[in-house]
Amino acid sequence: MTAAQPFSFPVRVYYEDTDAAGVVYYANYLKFMERARTEWLAALGFPLASFEREHGVAFVVQHCEIDFHAPARLNDALMATVEVVARGAARLVVRQHVRRDDTVLTTAQVTLACIDTARWRPTRMPQPLMQRLEIHA
Repeated sequence: MTAAQPFSFPVRVYYEDTDAAGVVYYANYLKFMERARTEWLAALGFPLASFEREHGVAFVVQHCEIDFHAPARLNDALMATVEVVARGAARLVVRQHVRRDDTVLTTAQVTLACIDTARWRPTRMPQPLMQRLEIHA
């Protein structure tokens, strides 16, 4: 994973992901993106549950903008991506796509805030993660 190549996570569309019209229900794209962010952190060496326990922090979605371009259907093999586009001391902005082969189905920009889980207030991201993000920027 490099700055030129976003992190990718494969997703298969199951029956439970679809709506009455037989296409992926719009909110499920956010779930696919959430899974990709969780796997991205693990790939960086920060499995989410242990990272949160060890550092007393969590990431919450502060803002999300999403565009829907084309539908996915039952049994489609998709790819959800994560790419950091900005970062601060207590926030990350990531660009995410869900694709089927070369077709972009959704595009989103997600702002994540790092919070202290004891106080539920914004806090600086732990230094090990900040250092790792600099390596992969």
